[in-house]
Order: sequence, then C-alpha cells, then structure tokens
Amino acid sequence: MEAPRVGVPIVHLNVGFVVGVLVVLLTYLVASQKASITGLNVATTVAQWITDKQLIKSPVVNSDVQRIADKPLIQGSAEKGKVVYNTKGYYSETCEVDGDVRINGDVRINGAALTVSLVPTSTSWSEHREWRIRPYSRKTMPDVKMVTVTQLQDKAAAPACTVAYSVPAVLFALGGLTGNFWHDFTDVLVPLFIASWRYAGEVQFLITNMRPWYPVAYKTILQGLSKYDVVDLDDDEHVRCFPHVTVGIHQHRDLSIIPEWSPAGGRLAMPDFTRFLREVFALPRDAPASLVRERGRRPRLLLIRRGHSRRFMNEQEILRAAEAARFEAVAMDLRRGVTVGEQARAVNSFDALLGVHGAGLTNSAFLPPGAVLIQVVPYGKMDVIATLEFGEPAKEMGLRYLDYSVTAEESTLLEMLGPEHPAIKDPDAVHRSGWDKMTEFYLDKQSVRVDIARFAPTLAQALDYLRQQSTNKQ
Repeated sequence: MEAPRVGVPIVHLNVGFVVGVLVVLLTYLVASQKASITGLNVATTVAQWITDKQLIKSPVVNSDVQRIADKPLIQGSAEKGKVVYNTKGYYSETCEVDGDVRINGDVRINGAALTVSLVPTSTSWSEHREWRIRPYSRKTMPDVKMVTVTQLQDKAAAPACTVAYSVPAVLFALGGLTGNFWHDFTDVLVPLFIASWRYAGEVQFLITNMRPWYPVAYKTILQGLSKYDVVDLDDDEHVRCFPHVTVGIHQHRDLSIIPEWSPAGGRLAMPDFTRFLREVFALPRDAPASLVRERGRRPRLLLIRRGHSRRFMNEQEILRAAEAARFEAVAMDLRRGVTVGEQARAVNSFDALLGVHGAGLTNSAFLPPGAVLIQVVPYGKMDVIATLEFGEPAKEMGLRYLDYSVTAEESTLLEMLGPEHPAIKDPDAVHRSGWDKMTEFYLDKQSVRVDIARFAPTLAQALDYLRQQSTNKQ
C-alpha cells in the first residue's frame, strides 16, 4: 500500500474539494491546447545547447529509395487502398494512408499546401474524399500548417512520382510548443516512437514546420527510430511516393503511452520507450544502486537547479538535509552547455531525482527503472497538473514517485504579494481566471523555500524505498 504524501493532510472529500479539482483539471486541459495561442513563454532549453543549428538536407536518394527513371514504384500494399482517420483521445488526429500514396510538398506547384494523395486502383472506390489535419500531436496549434489528405477519384489526377520509396513514412510537424524539453518529448518523441517502432528502423521521417535545431539536438533518438536522414517538406521539389504513410503523430496522454492504442505490431508502454532511450544513448544502468550488496553505499540524489522561476531558494539546506538522510546529493543545472546524450548519461548515474515542477523533470525518463522521482509541487493548487504531467508518467516508467506540496509560507509569493492577495488567499479564483493568470503567479513568479523539517520525511521515504527494493532483489 502506498504511503500518503508528506505534507498533505488526509481529509474527507467534500463537494467544494471535488469542484476545485475539476476546475483545475479543466483549466489544465484547455491550457495544454491554448498555450501557443496565448503566447506562453516556454524555455527554449535544447535550442540553447545547439551551436550548429544548420540542418543538412538529404537530396541524395539512399539505397531504399529509387528515382522513377531508375525503377518503377514498388507497390507494397498498394492494393489495399484505404485511409483510416483516427481521432482517439483528446489531443491528436492522424491518418493512416495505405496504398499508392503520393506526397506533393512543392510550394511552387501547390501554393502553401502540402498534399498526401491516395491513388485509386481499377477496383477501388469511385468517390473523392478529403481530410485536413495538422500533423502535430496537439491538433489545435494554429502555427502548424495543415496537410490535406485526399482520396483521389481519378487516377489521372495523381501527381507523377519523382522519387519512390519501398519503405513506409511518418509525416509529422515540429513547431507548436517544441523548444521546451518536456514538450519535445511529450508532443514529438514519445508519439513518434509509438508511430514508428513497428518498422524496426525501416521508415522514412518527413517533417513539416521544420525547426532546424531539432534534428540536430535529437539526432541520436531519431537515428534509433529510422535508418534514413529526415526529409524537410517545407520547400521540397519532389513528389515522393510510398506504400504507406502515417500522417500526424498521436499523443495518448502527457508523457505516456496507452498500450491498447498502440498501432498494429504490439502493445507498447512507457518502459519500452525508456528502454529504447537507454539503448540508443548506451546508458549503463537499468537498476538503482543495491544498498544490500554494497554495504555503506549511499544512493545518489540529483537536485535539478533552475535558473529562473521555481528555484530552490535554500538549495544548500536541501542538499545538507539529503546528505543527513544518507544520500550523496548533487545539484546540477542541466540546461547549460550539454547535449541530450550527455544529459541522459549524467541523470542515469543517479538513483533519485529531485526538482520543482517543470520541464527539467522530463529527465526522469533517463533514470534507471526502480529509481525515485521527487516532485516539489509549487503553491497554488498545482497538484493535479503536477500529477498528470510527471506523477502518473513516472509510475508508468517503473519509477517510485513521491511529491511534496509547498505551503504559502514556503512560497516567495507570500512575501511578494502579501497574505490578502487572491493568489495566496484564493488559488481557485486564480485558476478560474484562466491559464494566463495561473501561469503568471504559480509558474512564472514563484520560487520555493522548502521547510526542511517538513521535507525530511520525504527524503527518508525515498531512502527507505531504495533500501526495500535492494532487499527484495536479493
């Protein structure tokens, strides 16, 4: 049975509490789609690491691609000839296009449009059908260009292929909220893993709304999923032809995979994704340190240091408390001067990760299974959001999750605003006022000064879990 969270009293649920939770949850769900519309300032963490942001395009056709002059289109499953439109879940819409599929990304021919055409066979349909979708995992992002998926009525209307592939393709967009480490994983990398894992590397990635730094920053992950260089469709001169194309990528939940929604070929789950990360980055540890076999060994705890809002104002006190709890504690700013691979290897060497709610906790994906994630939840009824974005995903990854909710007295907002300010006195009202106000106070302006006496039991609980796990494995 899981112990109750430290610092959160156990109370009987009442109507007011339930209403409050629903308000916060509704605000979060709306906000997750609204973020780019309202101009949310997300931290461009990975972008800051990359000095060489120039994307090398791939005009050279590789061995699995044939120009039409060299070899006719390999039909593959072209006879199936169908489009499956998927809107399962809250966030995404995708199309699976199977058959003779032709992608026309040439802006000089199509204006600003990107078209995916399914060509009929002699025994196929007789009607023209069309879908317009955004191939980003959050379908309401207004800055992501639409893609038109067309089931052609007449084969003669199909654009002539200039490049043909024998492998399937996944077409997806960047843009949106990419540039924030959490969104890079939640919005793109996890959905891309879901869409492409079944192909064992034999898949071509086609990208629209290209951000040139992205394939550079995440090169190792992209190469682990596809054997071929990505193709930038934003200014493409070819009509590219495939036997199967997945248009768009599907976000199941925040940083999560729903096994029942996996494409044909297997029931994926988050442990499959984290195992994949350990493989592509050659991470050495797939379990925390054994405190039984190595007598006297102190498990390592990493405190994520933030350089802006939601900082630990008493970082050194926290580190001393962790040392007193028999951790080897280190503070690190993971945003500065490191690649994703270096970051992954650093995090994998620790047994516990501690941080205030924010994108840095995405690094939990690099921890060895069985490690501990401690999320410090800022003041302002942020528990629901914190649980959805990191708490539940951590459990799905096979981590032990603990959280610690700060009080008003531990928040810098109290000194900044005073006890009578609505952000202190009535967090529910702030959440009801919308995402902008909630972000302003509880994410952008707030830092925390953890009460060490209140926090010490959380550290002890984390250590006890690591000890119990070591004992159970003997």
